[in-house]
Amino acid sequence: MMNAEWIAILLPFLLVLARVSGFFAVLPLFSWEMLPMRIRAAIALLITIFFAFIIPAPALASEQFHWLAASLLVMREALCGVALGLIARLIFSTVQQGIAMGTQQMGFADAGIIDPDSGESDQAVVMIFQMLFAVLFLGVGGHHLLLLAIGQSYRAFPIGQTPEPAVLAESLVTAGAMMLVFALKLAAPLLAGFLLLSVILGVIARVMPEMNILMASFPLRVGLGIFLSILVLRTLGAFTAELADWLNEFLAML
Repeated sequence: MMNAEWIAILLPFLLVLARVSGFFAVLPLFSWEMLPMRIRAAIALLITIFFAFIIPAPALASEQFHWLAASLLVMREALCGVALGLIARLIFSTVQQGIAMGTQQMGFADAGIIDPDSGESDQAVVMIFQMLFAVLFLGVGGHHLLLLAIGQSYRAFPIGQTPEPAVLAESLVTAGAMMLVFALKLAAPLLAGFLLLSVILGVIARVMPEMNILMASFPLRVGLGIFLSILVLRTLGAFTAELADWLNEFLAML
């Protein structure tokens, strides 16, 4: 066979593989460094085979079977997948950003362990919430939403058609704004508790100026932070379900 004939046979599958691989390359859980590359590649290949059977074959022109045009199509599909993965990643960053606000007030900003997602140092309390959030997210069917995101993307951005940069940019901005909103909702009890503690310590400092408020506040902040974290942890299941519902509505608008 000629090269163009091989490209005509393989190109539809490669286009699906490019979008799926780009999506999972930046997605939390599946992009963790602790997950072996062979497992990640196998997951992406399996999902690609699934979508290749249910997605209608793209209508490609004969000039697109040239290796240069085909390479550009694959790159565009990969960028579309990466953009969708970044939207989902912003949602996962909600818990990290929200709890990080509280741990900074607790004085745990310098106490870090290795994050399996990024490979960088992160706070232990943040890691606990992230791991639990990941389990709860999968428990409420979050993996189905991620597969739905890929399926919805083929309705919004069919294979071979260049996605509008404005649409992708608007989706990223919307997801980023909602990430901050949900992060503040999650961190609100911690921030309110520490604000109240600061007011009380300020009053004590005025009443007893000889007292070392800075040293006395350290154990109070840690104790209050642990207590409030336990309370927030109890509501993480409902918070995860609310976040999943918003993600489902967001995907329906694509």
